[in-house]
Amino acid sequence: MLTALLSASELALFQHHYPDTRQQFLAAANKAPRLLYCDAHELPVCAPDGSALFTDCAWIGSDGAKKVLVVISGTHGVEGFTGSAIQADFLQQLASKHWQLADDTAVLLIHGLNAWGMAWLRRCEQTGVDLNRNFIDFEKPLPLNPGYSVLRDALMQSDKHARTETLKEFATQHSQTELEVAISGGQYEDPNGPFFGGTGPTFARSVIESLINEHLLGEKRLAVIDLHTGLGPYGYGEIICDHQPESHGARTAQHWYGDSVTLPFAGTSSSVPKLGLLDYAWHAIMKDESCFVTLEFGTYSVESLFNAILLDHQVHASADFTWSDQATRDAKKIMLSHFYPADDQWREMVLLRARQVIRLALEGLQK
Repeated sequence: MLTALLSASELALFQHHYPDTRQQFLAAANKAPRLLYCDAHELPVCAPDGSALFTDCAWIGSDGAKKVLVVISGTHGVEGFTGSAIQADFLQQLASKHWQLADDTAVLLIHGLNAWGMAWLRRCEQTGVDLNRNFIDFEKPLPLNPGYSVLRDALMQSDKHARTETLKEFATQHSQTELEVAISGGQYEDPNGPFFGGTGPTFARSVIESLINEHLLGEKRLAVIDLHTGLGPYGYGEIICDHQPESHGARTAQHWYGDSVTLPFAGTSSSVPKLGLLDYAWHAIMKDESCFVTLEFGTYSVESLFNAILLDHQVHASADFTWSDQATRDAKKIMLSHFYPADDQWREMVLLRARQVIRLALEGLQK
């Protein structure tokens, strides 16, 4: 019999409920060597059962470290179950001494950035805002997305066949890339629709900005990894770099991670250019030899991605929405199926690739 690449206990890190992911993260963080603190930021909203929700932050290593690895889970709520498993696995690697941090290096783990979305099995937060479209300058006029305005009514119609035909027609008239930009590039006009960037900064954004200021992260050499699922080839962890091509950030990412780095602004990624990304908050404070990457684990097709998200938005936009309703349960099942496959093979690929990318980040910080 062949030996499994990962043990049953390692695969068991993939939890299915937000409270379990939090308990697992806190337990693992408290066993990590050189843990400086583990802090909880309570959200101003609750889980479906009325229980409290938290974004938890663990700092490992010296607060004065000149180099910092930042690993973020749950930017897109429901995707946080995978990110949480990766963070717990990383903490176990540290506790078992398989990995040891250099003296000048610290780690900041941000768990459940959108804990509400994890608990409610949504990508957005409680007001419908996609946190990964919220990082714009709200002092300026809101960005426009003309393609979204054209497609909005079609996106929210319940007839899946009619919606699909409308989207295909748009792609034929323009291009598949323009279709994806219209739907997912970010829009600031429709709170009930997908990929809504909001009308002002969110609670999660304030957490990120306070962490940057509190730890003087603009003065550090940074490797930031934001963990996501749902886009790209099944099980593959794509290193998406939204730094501009030929920028210091893009060159650093390519130096650290090699030819597997993809660039949306160069057209080499499964992702298209987007507005208001979390990345941009970090880009603004980064030194030249730092970079932010999204580690995106693929699942199913872009059509499946859009169908899952649109159904979820339609359900929550309904005046008859209740958590216990069959339509809600069906929509949540589809969300989980797309963003969190119940497949040990997929989860094995995720953990092994995540270990590789985190190791490359830690090695890159020492170059």
